[in-house]
Amino acid sequence: MAAQSPQAGGGWRGLGAGLGRALLALLGVGLVWQGATAGLGLVSPARFPAPLEVLAALRQIVFVGYANATLQEHVLRSVALVTMGFAVSSAFGVFLGLAMGASRVVEALVNPVFLLLRPIPPLAWIPLAIVWLGLGNSAKIMVIFFAAFVPSVINSQAGVRQIEPPVFEAAAMLGLRGARLWREVLIPGALPSIFTGLRLSLQASWTTLVAAELVGAIAGLGQILNQAAQDIYPAMIVVGMASVAVCGWVMTAGLGWIERRAMPWRGR
Repeated sequence: MAAQSPQAGGGWRGLGAGLGRALLALLGVGLVWQGATAGLGLVSPARFPAPLEVLAALRQIVFVGYANATLQEHVLRSVALVTMGFAVSSAFGVFLGLAMGASRVVEALVNPVFLLLRPIPPLAWIPLAIVWLGLGNSAKIMVIFFAAFVPSVINSQAGVRQIEPPVFEAAAMLGLRGARLWREVLIPGALPSIFTGLRLSLQASWTTLVAAELVGAIAGLGQILNQAAQDIYPAMIVVGMASVAVCGWVMTAGLGWIERRAMPWRGR
């Protein structure tokens, strides 16, 4: 059996140490939380729940259900919508941003319309999405599209503009044009900025989805928050917020994994 490299071993040790520190920090926060709520009564349970109340709410939604579904069903619905909206808008936004950065003609044609749409908050599209597409998933995907579209366009265009002019001169000398220019110059050169835009787009997607699900959703993490607010159920509100945080963290970590594989030259 091949021996494990020191670098790999160090990576696993570093991961274990980081997880240990995170667990200790979580334990400390939990103790302070328990003391401030149930222990000393510094915070009213009607305003913010104690940890045991949150655990009870978590058991309820996992095993019994709440707001028309179990937690697993809420999570799957929201993750699916975010993934679809984020994937479509990011693909289109990255392509458009690269085209605008590479061609002054494309920028002159597209930029005026983009500058008009850019200041519109994503949530402002919700009424129009409902009028056009109703209260189903299509309306939510439309809103997510506009939320994730702007950061991906801006950062992709900026990534192309940050490529040094000698790189384009060398590409012209080598006769790189069309698809080869995109594949060998534009996309690799703009990748760091593209992934910055994708991270911002993913964050905007989650923020917008939860807001969109507050209106007319049958299930989803936003529906948990909406129903819990109507029921004045602070513990379930915390469960919904924590679920959004965990889902967002997992998807961001997955995007980071893709980024490291796409740009191995940047290291870890």
